[in-house]
Amino acid sequence: MYNLETDLILPETDKMAKHALVVDNDFFFMEFLSDLLEKRGYKVSKAQNGKDGISRLKEGPVDFLFLEIILPKIDGRQVIKFARKRFEDNHFPIIAVSGYLVEQMDDLGQIGADYYIAKGAIEKMGDHVDKFLDRIENQPLPGPDAKVILEEPGQVYPRQSSAGLMDILNFSQAVTESAGIGIIVVDSDAKIICANTPALEIVDRPMEDILNTYITKIFPVEEKERLADALKRVIKKGDGPRNIGFFVKMDSRRIRTNISALKVHDKKIGWVITMDDMDRRGNQGLID
Repeated sequence: MYNLETDLILPETDKMAKHALVVDNDFFFMEFLSDLLEKRGYKVSKAQNGKDGISRLKEGPVDFLFLEIILPKIDGRQVIKFARKRFEDNHFPIIAVSGYLVEQMDDLGQIGADYYIAKGAIEKMGDHVDKFLDRIENQPLPGPDAKVILEEPGQVYPRQSSAGLMDILNFSQAVTESAGIGIIVVDSDAKIICANTPALEIVDRPMEDILNTYITKIFPVEEKERLADALKRVIKKGDGPRNIGFFVKMDSRRIRTNISALKVHDKKIGWVITMDDMDRRGNQGLID
């Protein structure tokens, strides 16, 4: 038999524990940082890519978000934008902990984190991160116009390989944005991991609303069966069609839609969907 007054009272440590989310595709660094936070009394959630990080954030806000900027599926910059939009009235600290910060010094203001920590050797990071947490736990959160704080454990220099990676990523994003048609990238579980600006304009939704949601949710109900059929046909093994095109009605507009399999090393890992507003182009004469 339990005592109603005592047995239903949570221990003080459970009630007061702060919740941190760590998002990093480097398993060993993620575990290192998680262990460090847990020793300080934090409840820690983990994610190894931006897609899973967004799934966790959809469950609710956290007290601290630590994340790498270069992430698979959905990059760290998109995760930060999602968090800011999702929790506009709950501005929790976001700390970018990345091995690529030196290469991004000129773009730090566009990333949107509150603090930046450059990764170094793990054996040197423990005391460094502890001191950093001591400071931010005991001072107000910096405002949106506050000076960016860059924490570096020792001297770190730009690496040619990572600088090249950033150039490739930025170039690919620029190509997608300049394409002139909507482009949506869909993961193997049929959830959206990327969309360019023309695509967002066509579906009339912000990026934060569609990231890591099922592609069927942004199409009209009456088109979902045809969409699902096209997704299955282009992704199946064998001699299926390379792409399938059809017209979709969205708010009385005709959207020419094309679905192709996303292939990496000859393996189909998802879909690329292009969308073109034909009415806006003045091509009403096209036949479905």
